[in-house]
This record gives sequence, structure tokens and C-alpha cells, in this order.
Amino acid sequence: MLKVGVGPSSSHTLGPWRAALHFVDRLRRDGALADVVAVEVRFFGSLAKTGRGHGTGIAAMMGLAGHDPETCDVDIVQQLGPEVLESGLLLVGGSASVPFVRGRDVVFDAGTTLPEHPNAMRFTARTSHGVETVQTSFSIGGGFIEQAASNSEHPGDARSDLAAEFADPTRLHHPIVDASDLARWCGEQAASIAEVVRLNERTWRVDADIDRDLLRIRDVMRDCIFRGVSTRGTLPGGLGVARRAATLHQSLLGDATRFVDSTEWFETLRRSPLGFDDTVQLVSCLALAVNEENAAFGRVVTAPTNGAAGVLPAVLFHHLARLGADEWTSEQLDAEAVRFLLVAAEIGSIFKKGATISAAMGGCQAEIGVSSAMAAAALTECRGGTVAQSLMAAEIAMEHHLGLTCDPIGGLVQVPCIERNAMGAMKAISASHLARASDPSLARVSLDDVIETMWATAQDMHADYKETAEGGLATRIPVNVVEC
Repeated sequence: MLKVGVGPSSSHTLGPWRAALHFVDRLRRDGALADVVAVEVRFFGSLAKTGRGHGTGIAAMMGLAGHDPETCDVDIVQQLGPEVLESGLLLVGGSASVPFVRGRDVVFDAGTTLPEHPNAMRFTARTSHGVETVQTSFSIGGGFIEQAASNSEHPGDARSDLAAEFADPTRLHHPIVDASDLARWCGEQAASIAEVVRLNERTWRVDADIDRDLLRIRDVMRDCIFRGVSTRGTLPGGLGVARRAATLHQSLLGDATRFVDSTEWFETLRRSPLGFDDTVQLVSCLALAVNEENAAFGRVVTAPTNGAAGVLPAVLFHHLARLGADEWTSEQLDAEAVRFLLVAAEIGSIFKKGATISAAMGGCQAEIGVSSAMAAAALTECRGGTVAQSLMAAEIAMEHHLGLTCDPIGGLVQVPCIERNAMGAMKAISASHLARASDPSLARVSLDDVIETMWATAQDMHADYKETAEGGLATRIPVNVVEC
């Protein structure tokens, strides 16, 4: 649920990137990679309609070239396009030099939507022997991908490797499909949400590995915030959006470029006295910083998506910064961050199972709404709330995002996406305060109720408001998109 990737979109950038890597791996396994003489990627549905603004084409090229979104130098993302344009070649898999013309070999087929999913793509490679390999993939949200059954010799096995491994609750000692399952296990085990999630995570890894991986997620979030508050200028894409996080940060803590690294920055933040208005501004600043980095092809954590990547880190570091700088040791802060992320990830997983985390399937309620619910539940548990109050906080946060449409101007993950992260973070904090001051037994709406309602709303929502740039603000503001 929490994955390291490159912006600006988990479904339209990270998903196609990973699908391309999967295709290259398939060519390599088949022994065909060295003989490839032509390659094409064709996008359908939402990927085609907003792909230029989302960097979908360059993401597929990065994947075809064999670059890993978790570890690659993010600066090369915006360099690859001009390099391929100049040379007319793409180094497929990092080894096979293949003639490549972007306008010919990256096709945005906006007039076709495949029935299986609105985020569909098809890769085709031809070898010098005339053999064609074809792969149809679906980007289902959050960077997850699924393969079409026609790609496999065993159609029944044609599922995403990630989805197949993690979506089957029967493997777990405490299977969780919905919020009532989670509440029941917490009661039976006399455990917090984070403790039950850890029990399940032990199915795959030991505690030391769980902590290490989650702290890496925390560090990527912190580094992303620091880059965001340290960088000024205008975001790419042609919309001319000015970055604001650095200016907001300067009014609170001074110029961020004076800090050596994100660790020094965070320690200064923890020791800075902030009043109520300053705290509100800080949360907005942190959320904007992440999503400005996301819009600029920076490295972020999908939480649960790239478009909503700023909500969770804004709330997490708002919480950590409020903990006493002299009372809390670094080990205790680490444990608190792990606890927060365990809770958040489980809430996101429940939404994914019961509804969707894809804006192309459910509008922005599936992204900002889910991320706000994740953050609200995690903050509530970390601040002493009960299991019932944590689930109530998630319900409140989503309840006030129901029906939120996805209408990015120019297909760019900038307006209104960046500001929505600040709003989602503030709603998460408000939801946590409300839940901790409430008796959940008196609530009329449960988290499972709101998830079912969200999914019903997603199905009723007009397709124009599902990441197509054909409705809402996207039709009001003209922009000439500049592809990376």
C-alpha cells in the first residue's frame, strides 16, 4: 500500500512504468530481448486521455529502458525524452538498442477504452525473426498492475504479482477484508490496530525487516518534503504553476536551503515553537511540498497514490514534530512512525478491497479521500484513541470527501490536485479530533458503511469526472500540455 515511486501519478506514471519493466522481463525470460528491432506501447481510455499531462509516455520509456522507479536518478526522467529524440534509439532493457520515434511508437488511443479497465495499455515488440510479443496490462491504482488473461498460457493465473501475493487474506492468521474484521481481531487479541497489522505482516517478514522497510518509507517521505520546501520555480507541463512550499516554509522556519539535510531540518522543526495559525500553515506547507515534488517527477511514496501522496506525510510529520524534543528519543520517534504507517496502510488496504484507490475508477474520493482516512485513523491511534475511535476517524474523513471528482487541468497532477492534499491533511486532523472527543457506539455511520457508499458513488459518477480531463475544472482552463 505504501510504495516508493516517481511522480506525478501512481496509476498513470508508476503503473505504466512497472508494466513496461514487466514486459522487458518477459522478453528477457523468453530470450528475445537481444533480437528486438521494434517496440510500441499503446495507451487506451484514461491513460490515453490524460497521459500526456501525467508523463505516461516517458514513464513507459523509462520502464522499457530498464530504470527502476525506486532507485533511479530522478533527474534522468526529464532527460530521457530529448536523448531519445536526438538519437532515434531507445536502449530497451538497458542493452538492446532499438530504433524509437516517440510520436510513432508511443500511441495515445483516446478513442478506445478496453472493457476490463479504463487504465489499459498494450506493449508490442517485434524481433529480427518476425516474432511478435504482445502484453496487455491494466494500471489499477496505487502503482499496482494486472495483466490481461490473454498474456498468459494459463489465463486463470494472469494476476498482478503484487495483487496475487498480498490480496489473499486466507494466508493470514488474522484475515481482514473490511473494518469489522479489523475491529473483531483487535478485540479478540486485546491489541491495537498496529499490533494486529504487525501480526499479519509477520506472515512475510520478521519484525526487524518490517521496521526497516517502514522507516525507509518514512525517510523517503521526509526527504521528499525537504526537497519540496527547498525548491522554488515553476512546475513542468505548460500550466505555469508556481511552487509555493518554499515560500510558506520561509515564513515559518526560514530558508530551507540553510539545512544540510532532511534530518537537520526535521530536528529544527521539532524545536520550533509554533502557534495554532503556524501549525495550520505548516501542515499545508508539508502537503504542498510533497505534491510539488510529485508534479516535478520527484521521488515520492504512494500513499495510497501519487496524486494523494502529500496527505499522509503532512499528518505524520505534523504529529512527530509535536512530540517533545527533549522527552522523545530517536528510537521512540522511529517506533511512533512505524506505528502510524502500520495503521495507515491497513486502512488503505481495506478501502482497496472494498472499493478502489483509482481515480479512473472512482474519482478523487478514491485518492484524497482514502489518504485522508488513512491519516485520520493513524493519527487517532498514535494520540491515544481507541480502535473504535480510529475507525470512526477514518469514516469521518472519507464521509467528507464522498463524491469528490478527479478533473485535473490539462491532465497534469497540479490543479486542483496539489491543494487538495493540503485540504485532505487538514480534514484528517479534524476527523481525528472529532473522533477522539466522541463515543463511537453512538455513531450512525460505520467505516464499512462509508466504504460501500464510496464504491456506489464511484459507480454512479459520470466518466468525465474520473481522470479523463473531460469534465469539471479541466474543461474551464485552457492549457497546452508540454510533454516531458
